[in-house]
Amino acid sequence: MTQPGQVLVLVLLAAAALADVNVMKDVTLGFGQALDKCRQESDLTEEKMEEFFHFWRDDFKFEHRELGCAIQCMSRHFNLLTDSSRMHHVNTEEFIQSFPNGEVLARQMVALIHGCEKQFDHEDDHCWRILHVAECFKHACVAHGVAPSMEMMMTEFIMEAEAR
Repeated sequence: MTQPGQVLVLVLLAAAALADVNVMKDVTLGFGQALDKCRQESDLTEEKMEEFFHFWRDDFKFEHRELGCAIQCMSRHFNLLTDSSRMHHVNTEEFIQSFPNGEVLARQMVALIHGCEKQFDHEDDHCWRILHVAECFKHACVAHGVAPSMEMMMTEFIMEAEAR
């Protein structure tokens, strides 16, 4: 039998995990606001731009250089990159903290991105490197249980569209 204290711990852990997923959802939506501005600069077709809405799907493909260029542009839009197109740790942490409850995930997200950057630092082409880092980051978020579900993201997209 479970004790009342054990149930409370499980409830608190579940609530914390949901909070982390909600923060990731909010950060994803906030970051995505720069996508339209970056579409032309990165030569994204309308079709490839729409692929971004499926970033958190299990079968999302990280195979088009233009997607990496778009992520680079979006990151620059929010001042999240250094001059060498590497993550600006302080600015990225502050960006994440700017979302409700962002402080609960900011350091973890920066650490995950940094770990991914180190894996692909040898890649000279910024767009390809950033695309590989994004894929690594997505897998790390899934492994750490902070990736939002596609159902959650689609619900938000629909709610935002209806609000316009």
